[in-house]
Amino acid sequence: MDRPIIVITGPTAVGKTDVAMALAERVAGEIVNADSMQVYIGMDIGTAKPTPDQRQRIPFHLIDIVPPDYPFSVAEWKERALAAIADITARGKQAILCGGTGMYLRALLEDWNLAGTPRDPKLREQLHHEAQQQGRASLHARLQEVDPETAARLHPNDLVRVVRALEVYYLTGKPLSEWQRVNKAEARPLQARQFILTMPRPLLYQRIEQRVEAMLAAGWEEEVRQLLAQGYSPNLTSMQSLGYHELVCYITGKITREQAVELIKQNTRRFAKRQLTWFRAVPCAEWLSIENKEHAEVAEAIIQRLVTQDTTCAVC
Repeated sequence: MDRPIIVITGPTAVGKTDVAMALAERVAGEIVNADSMQVYIGMDIGTAKPTPDQRQRIPFHLIDIVPPDYPFSVAEWKERALAAIADITARGKQAILCGGTGMYLRALLEDWNLAGTPRDPKLREQLHHEAQQQGRASLHARLQEVDPETAARLHPNDLVRVVRALEVYYLTGKPLSEWQRVNKAEARPLQARQFILTMPRPLLYQRIEQRVEAMLAAGWEEEVRQLLAQGYSPNLTSMQSLGYHELVCYITGKITREQAVELIKQNTRRFAKRQLTWFRAVPCAEWLSIENKEHAEVAEAIIQRLVTQDTTCAVC
């Protein structure tokens, strides 16, 4: 893996996939998905997966690889991503990581050692049950007491990661943040050029609202109904994700459709804000404003930087 990996990331709805595709067409690249939801089969509309036509144009990896009830982890994604990158580079192609799941990107690029953190499905199930009974904020408050560093970067509604952090603490007596520091000291980071796409906040929020409406018009509600009809539990990690959770609440009669749509938009805006906060802490990242720019124009700007500026670094 001597050739640096190119990373295209940024907040949700900013246009990462289109830019990554335009870049891939120009550098003989193949795209490795770094979105934690696009790995799930049958969850297409709400995760903004590339369309079949797009996947005909450019090879995508790590999309549609597990069913929605599969307990997919950061560790497994990292292992599969490394294999995909090795395959791509062995064939003389350029590996392009594309996605907005910051934890996935950090785990790969910083070479987190995730094998040492134990898991206990029964404990995880218990914590999820407690969140249902007591509210998600109660678990976040508990995390704040034992691991304030991790709690500070996780929203109370990010139940999956809050539960995981509590699980690690209860099983090991050591906060997740401490595990990550130890792993970081032992890591062998990958060489990468990271490009974070951005635009003014009002424009991004407008794009978010337009995309939510477009997803609903494309049949997102029907997609969720079909997943429920296939027997997938609303309590699954995948079904608790942004948008799916709100639509499940509507379908099961807990809220109105109008409330669900407004919550999706509101929670997506909040998610984008948290993503931007996360990305600001990324070392060696190169920010690109894509306001009023065509995807091809952004791709050319990235290539120009790759050619004229050597800012490749090991993320550490």
